[in-house]
Order: sequence, then C-alpha cells, then structure tokens
Amino acid sequence: MNASTPRLRFAPSPTGFLHVGNLRTAVANYLFARRHGGQLMLRMDDTDTARSKPEYEAGIQEDLRWLGIHWDDYARQSDRMAQYEAAADRLKAAGLLYPCFESEEELAAKRAMRLKRRLPPVYDREMLSLTAEQRATAEANGKVPYWRFKLSNGEVTWKDLVFGDRRVKLPSLSDPVLIRADGSFLYTFTSVVDDLEFGVTHIIRGEDHVTNTGIQIDLMRGLGGKPETIGFAHLPLLTDAEGGKLSKRFDSLSVRSLRKDGLEPDAIIAYLARLGSADDMVALTRDEVTASFDLGRMSHSAAIFDPRQLLGINRQMMHRESFADVASRLPQGATEDFWLSIRGNLDLLSEARVWWEILAEEISPPIQAEDADFLRAAADALPAEPWDKSTASLWTKALGAATGRKGRGLYHPLRLALTGEESGPDLKDLLPLIGREKAARRLIVSAG
Repeated sequence: MNASTPRLRFAPSPTGFLHVGNLRTAVANYLFARRHGGQLMLRMDDTDTARSKPEYEAGIQEDLRWLGIHWDDYARQSDRMAQYEAAADRLKAAGLLYPCFESEEELAAKRAMRLKRRLPPVYDREMLSLTAEQRATAEANGKVPYWRFKLSNGEVTWKDLVFGDRRVKLPSLSDPVLIRADGSFLYTFTSVVDDLEFGVTHIIRGEDHVTNTGIQIDLMRGLGGKPETIGFAHLPLLTDAEGGKLSKRFDSLSVRSLRKDGLEPDAIIAYLARLGSADDMVALTRDEVTASFDLGRMSHSAAIFDPRQLLGINRQMMHRESFADVASRLPQGATEDFWLSIRGNLDLLSEARVWWEILAEEISPPIQAEDADFLRAAADALPAEPWDKSTASLWTKALGAATGRKGRGLYHPLRLALTGEESGPDLKDLLPLIGREKAARRLIVSAG
C-alpha cells in the first residue's frame, strides 16, 4: 500500500444510470478510502459524446448522495481535452503513438487471414513501417489516421489486492487504439492520463479490466508514470441468479429502482460491501461496514447478486431502527408507539404506510359469516378504555373462556376483523393504537 494518503476514484460513464454492478465498484472505492483516511474522486468518463448525457451525470450524483457516498473532488473528462492532447504529443514524440490508415474492412480482412492461418487475431503493426512519404500520400488521398500505442515486449506483473500475483503478456495483445480518426480519445488513454495527473494511488474495479490494467500499466510507463506505486484491485464479477453478467440495461437492478422499491441506503451498502467476501452477510451500520471492509477477504469467484438476500439485510435494519431514525419518513401523525409496534413486521419502510392506514384510518374488513356470532360476542366483550398493552390479553382470555375457543380459532377471526390482514404485529401492540370505538365497529362489520 502506498505510504501517502490514499486517493481513489470512481469513474462512471454517464451513458446510463447507476446499477448494482458499477455501484459495487463505487462502494469498494468509497469504503477503502474512508477506512484508510483517504480521498475519493468522482470522475465522469464522458468522452463518448454520442451517448453521454447531462441527465445521466446528474442522476449518478443524485444516486450517490442518496446512498451517502460523498466525494472529495470532482472532474469530467470532457473538460480536459487540452491535457489529453499534451499527453498524446509526448507519446508521439517518443515514438510510442503511431498513425494507422486501415479501414474497418481492411482490419477485418487481416483478422480473418490470421485466424485462417491459425494465428491469434493480433494487429500486425504494419503501419509502424510506414514512411513519411507513404503517410503524406495517404493523407493526400483523403485518409485520416487513427493512432495506436506501441506496447512493450514481455509481460506486465503486479500484486493484486484481491487476486495476488497477476500478469498480462503484452505480445499476445493488439496495440490499443488511443485516438480515433475523428480525433476523439478512448477511455484507455484518458483514464491513464487522469489517474497520473490526479495522483490516484489505488485503482479498484471489476475483474473484466485485468487485461486493460496490463495495457494501462504499460501506457503509464510510456507517459513517465510509476505504476508500481499504485495498488490495483480487481473485484470478481457479479452475476444474476442464472449466472449471467449484470447489465446496466437491466433496470430492475438500477439504484433508482432499488430506491423506489424502498430499500435503505445502509442496507444496499452493507450488502454490496460483503457480497462475494468471506465475511458473514449481516446488517451493519455504516461505521461497522467501513471498519470491517477488507479487499483481502474477497473471493476469487463470481458473486451472485440475490435480491432476496438484500431484502433480508434490509429487514434486519428495519427491525432495529429507532423512531428518531425514521420519523421524518413516516406518515404524518405517526407516533413512536406506532413505529415500535410495526417495525418487527416490515421488510421495507414503505410498508409502514400500509399499517398506518390499517391502524389510523378506516378499513373494510372481510365478512366472516361463519364466525358472525363469535365476532359480535367479541365486540360486546371489549373492555372499557383507556387501553394498554395488557388489554388484548385480558380481552382474549375472557373471550376464550366464554366461547370455548382457543388458538387459531380464537385469534385469527379477531385479527382479520381488526386489521383485514392474515398476519402482522401482535394484537397487544395493535389494540391500543386502533382504539375501542374503531375496534368495535370493525368487529360488527366483519360479522356482517
């Protein structure tokens, strides 16, 4: 680990909203930075001008703020074209960035020919031997070059913070295109320039970037950087329940969809922080998650994103939330007694609204004709107010003795009449919140 203050970055492309796949990368960078007293930069990798949109940039920021992921610095690549031009000029001067004139059709033909000869479809570097005269002729004929970076021979190695020793054999790869024919820069190049100029000390991203990391380490050296001072970590990929890779176009896993569904930010952070790790999946506070976050505990195998497991974490958090924590998000008029009575039955905070309507407003309980006499007797046996948590026990005990009912035969008709629900919080907690008048009315209505 670098001896200086850790500086990390989360660098999404604003071509869509956040989904759990790239959010997991954001969570890892955020928690690592906070645990080690470091800084987090939010950088918009928006060089794809055709697909990058301001509304996605704003949406990413909004989602991160809602999750409580705060950044110390902000940048967007579209504002840094001059820096990329200068870096490209340095590479050209060093002979590491060379012009190419092949069309897509010509490149496809070359790949097909190599495959036919049972050779890997690696770029043949034919353009490296282009003379100044040949280049001038090509340009005179209206051809505009795109630019490739000349990779070194040999292999790149690093000690990955998740996987340990990693290596990428550069001769097995094509020289990467860094600048398109229209003059626009590719991510591989701009990301390296930014990481060097912003002093990034740790790069945490998905396992699908391993080969790209080998290329970028070589590119860093070409730009005079010292990649050996940077800590690289590659998180195993997330899959869905069928083992398929998560996609940003899978809207059911977008952050705003999770938010709309009523998931708690801390539940999402706690789940993603430990997803694919050797640590138990339990509901933790933000401070607990931060203090226990350890890249070395990550598995080397793909992790399955299970919405049911996430819901379980959310449920655990609901059951322990204090009234002060949720008061501002409860229905107007909701009291601490209401919250403490229902929280043990919630998966999502949004379900509190349902119980508020049941307890504080009017409902139409189902008609229970087969239990009509019992329900009328129950209404007549209701104790006088004021009611407390002992009322339900006294009432049902007397009612059971008078009617001979017990167990489900006693309690189920009462619950159904009083709440309209098959299950829910204990009647001893609900009855004082419903009140005698409302309880009597519901029992009579349910009796038909």
